[in-house]
Amino acid sequence: MSFASLYPRITRTRRIEDLSGVWDFQFDPERQGVSQGWATGLPDPIEMPVPASFNDIFTDKASREYYGDFWYLRKVFIPGEWQDKELDIRFDAATHRARVFVNGDEVTSHEGGFTPFVAHLNGHVRFNDWNTVAVLVNNELTEHTIPCGGTATLCDGTKICAPYFDFFNYSGLNRTVRLLATPKERIEDFAVTTQIVPQADGGSTARVSYTLRTTGTHRVEVHVLDENGDEVASAAGSAGMIEIESAHLWNLRAAYLYTFRTQIWDDDTLVDEWYDEIGLRTVEISHRQILVNGHPVYLKGFGRHEDSPVHGRGTDPVVNHRDFELLKWMGANSFRTSHYPYAEEQLYEADREGFFVIDEVAAVGMLRSTKNFADATTKAQGATFFDDPAVQEKTLPAHLAAVEELIERDKRHASVCAWSLFNEPDFSSEAAVPYAEKVFARAQELDPQKRPRSYTNVTRCRAGIDKCTHLADFMMLNRYDGWYVSGGPRIQDAEQILIEELHKWEELEPDKPFMFTEYGTDTMAGVHKLPSVMWSEEYQLEFFEVQHRIFDSFDWICGEQPWNLCDFQTTEGIMRVDGNRKGAFTRDRQPKAVAFLLRKRWLAKPDYSDGFVPER
Repeated sequence: MSFASLYPRITRTRRIEDLSGVWDFQFDPERQGVSQGWATGLPDPIEMPVPASFNDIFTDKASREYYGDFWYLRKVFIPGEWQDKELDIRFDAATHRARVFVNGDEVTSHEGGFTPFVAHLNGHVRFNDWNTVAVLVNNELTEHTIPCGGTATLCDGTKICAPYFDFFNYSGLNRTVRLLATPKERIEDFAVTTQIVPQADGGSTARVSYTLRTTGTHRVEVHVLDENGDEVASAAGSAGMIEIESAHLWNLRAAYLYTFRTQIWDDDTLVDEWYDEIGLRTVEISHRQILVNGHPVYLKGFGRHEDSPVHGRGTDPVVNHRDFELLKWMGANSFRTSHYPYAEEQLYEADREGFFVIDEVAAVGMLRSTKNFADATTKAQGATFFDDPAVQEKTLPAHLAAVEELIERDKRHASVCAWSLFNEPDFSSEAAVPYAEKVFARAQELDPQKRPRSYTNVTRCRAGIDKCTHLADFMMLNRYDGWYVSGGPRIQDAEQILIEELHKWEELEPDKPFMFTEYGTDTMAGVHKLPSVMWSEEYQLEFFEVQHRIFDSFDWICGEQPWNLCDFQTTEGIMRVDGNRKGAFTRDRQPKAVAFLLRKRWLAKPDYSDGFVPER
């Protein structure tokens, strides 16, 4: 995947054509498109914007809920001057699997709906002419896909999604599609690790080890530029160490990014060039704390979703930027990419803004339930997800592949400070241990920076039940005591339940930092009750006041990320009022009362708990 993992850049040697816009689109419920030649032309297409989820564009239920094969097609002009180039189409994501055809020839396929892949075009295109690009996408889920889910069949034979997760199965070409023209000899991978060495004057020297992989044997160079565009260091060779004196470090909410310009040279001729903007920082776990550049941090932020009206999960730079503005307004410094890798543009914005990102693989639904938000709080009945031999045989390879693609794509981002390798898995069985060990080991092997690894622990697997806590470098707890457990007038019981559990965790894991990555209440904006009742804004406030009281009682809790930043769409159900309503903001990004409570708390709570204040 290495070349696909390089974010597309226009340089002196590389060209990009954005293929966003209107494509032809057609459902293929009978799966006849390949045999009927749809790869060269759809028989009855409609127009469909890309990038976007197709679901909420339609006005009929059958189309919105469509589950199966569907096609995208458009004409692409290939300039004649690109004949000496390598040509690829990069799909930033296709949910959940895709086959790509060029002029009727199948050129690639890909499994997984949240990471990029490329289709190599050389030998399949006509230069200085129009070419047909068709994509056959499928959005079906099984227990052996990442994420996990199933299929329900209606009385008329129609299939619909039965997800094992609590968000809508938005589908399609959800992210940008680009045509890439690169040199025949090109840069295909670049990785860095950073060591910080204190200087006598109080500054820091950054020792940056790098590896650079190309498709040829010509000379390679790396040049490092500061934010003013001045070169501060350079090196030659496919691997080495670059020393940057008086380095500006990347810190929480005080980011600094260097441009690493990588080049291939044939004597004095530039063969290829690619760059990335990279922050210099270290992340480690020590003494029950998460340290960034040696300083303990207190994480404030949210679990989020890529979700907005009409666009669905389609990349929307306006909504994404609004979300960052909301996070900054609240005094947040972090978020989790729940429950899948987000668009790369979000990570680049997090790099620039100094946000600590817990980057999550799409391993959600590893608890057999189509109402997992409720069943997550109850003890497993009978065999668990991981007791099934087919999960070990079929799901694990898909999971490992998803971890590999996530880390390959995101390994250079300064904002990516930790990996979340599962969301709410049912780790109550010993059968989960060998599966989880393989996933954790693979992440450690792949990541050159050896970031901390974890997973979100589900209520079903409270302290003493979870069999895999020894694998996590730090613990992330998802708890809804006061909502799904002991809600309403029983909230005082919920407080006691959680306090008692935390004391047990303190005994079981005395050396690990803990943070809360989900907690909250469904709340209808504008519903007010005195005294508070569930679903009212007042109850949401009461719930959060209880949580804050608990968090402040345990000095080894190092972060709080409520669920969720905004309300979001889910599968329909009697527990869901047009989606999940746990947001601090509505789906159209307007605040509920709790947003002001969190803002007051977070603005008063420093990003670094040792008093360190980085230069901004």
